[in-house]
Amino acid sequence: MGMTMTQKILAAHAGLESVSAGQLIEAKLDLVLGNDVTTPVAVKEFAKIGVDKVFDKKKIAIVPDHFTPNKDILSAEHCKQIREFAHKYEIENYFEVGEMGIEHCLIPEKGLAVPGDAIIGADSHTCTYGALGAFSTGVGSTDMACAMAIGGTWFKVPPALKFELVGKPAKWVSGKDIILHIIGMIGVDGALYKSMEYCGEGLQYLSMDDRFCIANMAIEAGAKNGIFPVDEKTRAYVKEHATRPGVEYTADADAEYEATYTIDLSALRPTVAFPHLPENTKIIDNVGEVKLDQVVIGSCTNGRIEDMRVAAGILRGKKVAKGLRVLIFPGTQNISLQMIEEGLMQDFIKAGAVVSPATCGPCLGGHMGILAKGERALATTNRNFVGRMGSPEAEVYLSSPAVAAASALTGYITDPEKI
Repeated sequence: MGMTMTQKILAAHAGLESVSAGQLIEAKLDLVLGNDVTTPVAVKEFAKIGVDKVFDKKKIAIVPDHFTPNKDILSAEHCKQIREFAHKYEIENYFEVGEMGIEHCLIPEKGLAVPGDAIIGADSHTCTYGALGAFSTGVGSTDMACAMAIGGTWFKVPPALKFELVGKPAKWVSGKDIILHIIGMIGVDGALYKSMEYCGEGLQYLSMDDRFCIANMAIEAGAKNGIFPVDEKTRAYVKEHATRPGVEYTADADAEYEATYTIDLSALRPTVAFPHLPENTKIIDNVGEVKLDQVVIGSCTNGRIEDMRVAAGILRGKKVAKGLRVLIFPGTQNISLQMIEEGLMQDFIKAGAVVSPATCGPCLGGHMGILAKGERALATTNRNFVGRMGSPEAEVYLSSPAVAAASALTGYITDPEKI
């Protein structure tokens, strides 16, 4: 029996000719990632192991992004702890304030993830790098600690689901709408511990930013990882950013999938996830009248330059609805700089939005945009669980940047076609 992309990558990193779903393996890693929430725990566990060095100071990345710039004394102490750890063990890819960004935007931008990699990160959205044809998945802080010491970890090889994308999406349909449609179709546990593997002629219409978004939200369907084949768009991105060569893997023609889904992109409409699960989706035509208190555009899901261009294009020359708070969170410092150079920053500020530094901000209920009791937010983030952005009595709706920007102008969830 043939292997999927994920299985081929895992086999290569385990030093095996082949692997199959359900098999337990030990695999070497190309990158171990942590942030300011998860790394402090990993640092404590690392100290218990009793080693005096990390496995490879070039293959560990630590990005303080969740509560950074520090929001309080505790977050400052956490960052101090990981800063000292990074300096002690000469971690080359520690990103201080001023050079940091949201980790899952920053790592590809810095070229630290390339095709064929095996990557773990102590953050569930580490699956983002599947957009590059890599196997990447989230783990716990203890797993991160052990991996920093030995450079490997164990996996149970996941079975796979195939998603064949066909057709060309309409103007306002983006990667966010595609993944919300899929999650709405299969549910938040529809891919539980499985690999979500994408293929089909429809891929040609998806930008790298679309793919990063789709891979990022694999975990919202319960998946172990999401992964895209390497094509010309991937190669162009890697050529621009990569710090080392990658390895391209393709699924075998006789690879085994538990199920195959065909998604006609031309039939999709802008999609919104209602509280309190990403699977609770409605197309924009069926949303009804939902009044908003806050709109958030950004995050590791939709904080890239393409997202900012779409949102700014809708807001340009207009004003956000009176009484509505509109917050913009670019993914990295470089994206912020691009926004300035392209005039997007002026578009946002003149429209009445607030632009934040590159940080996770309110996505996880961290800071810079927490919701009060009874408030509603529309966000381009990835989760809308109870209490995700603040009060457990607040509501979070998820959408694309286009829908979020259109809604910022009206104060209600709005179809961008109507702006």
